[in-house]
Amino acid sequence: MRDLLLIALYAAAGAAAVGLAGAVALRVLRRRSMAVSLALLTTVAVGSMLAGTLSVAWAMFLSSHDLTVVTTVCAVAAVASTLTALLLGRWVIGGHRDLERAAHTLGEGGGFARPATPMPAELTSLASQLDDASTKLAVSHERERALEASRRELVAWISHDLRSPLAGLRAMAEALEDGVADDPGRYHRQIRGEVERLTSMVNDLFELSRIQAGSLTLNPTRVSAYDLVSDAIAGAGPLAAERGVRLADDGVEAVPLEADGKELTRVLANLLVNAIHRTPADGTVAVSARRADDAVVLAVTDGCGGIPAADLPRVFDTGWRGTDARTPPGGAGLGLAIVRGIVEAHAGRATVRNVPGGCRFEVTLPRA
Repeated sequence: MRDLLLIALYAAAGAAAVGLAGAVALRVLRRRSMAVSLALLTTVAVGSMLAGTLSVAWAMFLSSHDLTVVTTVCAVAAVASTLTALLLGRWVIGGHRDLERAAHTLGEGGGFARPATPMPAELTSLASQLDDASTKLAVSHERERALEASRRELVAWISHDLRSPLAGLRAMAEALEDGVADDPGRYHRQIRGEVERLTSMVNDLFELSRIQAGSLTLNPTRVSAYDLVSDAIAGAGPLAAERGVRLADDGVEAVPLEADGKELTRVLANLLVNAIHRTPADGTVAVSARRADDAVVLAVTDGCGGIPAADLPRVFDTGWRGTDARTPPGGAGLGLAIVRGIVEAHAGRATVRNVPGGCRFEVTLPRA
């Protein structure tokens, strides 16, 4: 037992000396290639075994022949292990370089092309993560391009809508200033109407900026869908009467909602105003509210004749107004974008689909 303990101590001393030297070498070379680290690690492992063997052989006074045999065996093992480590390191480095070249395509307009060469499990997992990141980045770029196009379109349309009333206001102001207005009262009424229209446009822009900035603050309370629809119809009644459009109740249930009543009233008001403007005289705009599983669906159906299928996905985009709405009273195309923003802030969704004779806007909200 005592001899075994001494052998273990001598072997541990020799292996510890080599291991300490290897640890220092690994720290110095930690920024070098993985192949160098693997080769050094293998050398340390075989060197520790050789050092321990030589320490025990020296302590036991082995013959020179036996010591040479042991040393030769360990040296051959060291060479074989080092070559294997170098081959493994070369394989890992090759996979890393292939992955690095493939990763260069990220952010440069191209998709991530996953290397076809076999790689270690860790690099394969990293390649999968980069593939997922590439897909998400492509979706993000597409969304960014769509938003940028929408912003450009909005700026162009708002510039057009601002230019016309401002030119009219300037002409009427100059006529009143020069005293050449034959009916000053009519000019005053027209100026007031244009100012109110510009004020409405600025308010819409402010509301949309709050929604897109995520600063829209909701004050949810328990409200009834019946009361919301009633208030919205009462507010849109004068406009409907002016344009000769009938407002109809298509079945309104007194379903409770946990929502911001003021913001939802604005949602319904925007939908009703949009529907009234798009419905011809003697047409009908119908409003409904019903239960649907654990949700409430508020719907406004107009008589616009339908929206082209290619335009349906863009209806709620900022600035979208359709081909027949580029002049007043088409507005700046912000109403439906505001509708979607408010509804999504309530954890709901806004959709549109064509129905016979027109289209149907639906707002789906969680039920209280």
